[in-house]
Amino acid sequence: MKFSEKKTSATVLGGEIPFPSKKNPKFEFIDLFAGIGGFRLALQNLGGECLFTSEWDKEAQRTYMANFGDLPYGDITKESTKSYIPDSFDILCAGFPCQAFSIAGRRGGFEDTRGTLFFDVAEIIRRKQPKAIFLENVKGLRNHNGGKTLATILNVLRNDLGYYVPEPQILNAKDFGVPQNRERIFIVGFHKKTGITEFKYPTPTGIKVCFSDIKEKDVVPTKYYLSTQYLTTLENHKARHESKGNGFGYEIISDDSIANAIVVGGMGKERNLVIDNRITDFTPTTRIKGEVNRLGIRKMTPREWARLQGFPDNYIIPVADASAYKQFGNSVAVPAIQATANEIIKLILKRNGQTSQKIML
Repeated sequence: MKFSEKKTSATVLGGEIPFPSKKNPKFEFIDLFAGIGGFRLALQNLGGECLFTSEWDKEAQRTYMANFGDLPYGDITKESTKSYIPDSFDILCAGFPCQAFSIAGRRGGFEDTRGTLFFDVAEIIRRKQPKAIFLENVKGLRNHNGGKTLATILNVLRNDLGYYVPEPQILNAKDFGVPQNRERIFIVGFHKKTGITEFKYPTPTGIKVCFSDIKEKDVVPTKYYLSTQYLTTLENHKARHESKGNGFGYEIISDDSIANAIVVGGMGKERNLVIDNRITDFTPTTRIKGEVNRLGIRKMTPREWARLQGFPDNYIIPVADASAYKQFGNSVAVPAIQATANEIIKLILKRNGQTSQKIML
């Protein structure tokens, strides 16, 4: 089955697909470890068409399907999944998980990445020879496993696969129009046949934004407000760590500041609490211990998390809150991805003397 055959042409579950594939695309790409489609949204905005997507999480697949009309293929480590990848496309995108490699006493090359998810990315690059690659990972990849993980990745891309790969750069979402302090490492590369040997990462937009720019316009449901007992628990937790000289604990984001990085698990939501005094009905709508606090302290909503990642308001959230927080917390920041992808696309279009037609090697 081709990826195009998995599409619903007009609707999903009776509703319009907000982000269908582009007609007459400028370029084509594939999206690995796609999550809920942050890469796809960014590259479609630039005129690209997605030919293949893989994402194993069923709830993420559900969200992806609701927004793009495509059901992603599953586990990319399986040869049966890889067999659906087309032979010709321009850009490979992947926000792959970070794993350590077994490289002790060895050169840290292609074979040393076996058993990791990066190996599957590298194997697809080797087979398909895309014109460009665009990888995203957590900031900690730079120092992961004493720096050996990143060194191995770069060695594989540059020496084993023969791509021009400039030094990776850490970009912050807050520099690209969203009020979130989110640093991620970006790695780009170009096939040697493109002749590209220089690349500049995008510069910050200079646009200043804060939480009030993405705050819910209407009164937020009571379920997002903390209970008095939970708030007391958070206060005690923070006090214990402060007594030990640690900076852990909940944090309240003011309307005129920017959010901490939204993350899954731990204190992800509690590090991004806000004060919203518009609440008028303090009757609990979920089972809580204590009462709804009268200080106006609440969690951000899933829609606010979506906005922190640069997803537009017509992006559909079809899943329960717990899944939505997980999905947006794991996603890429769309504006930072789009700004970087734009630099990649401009180079390969210019190299081929093109402005609108598909890229040729």
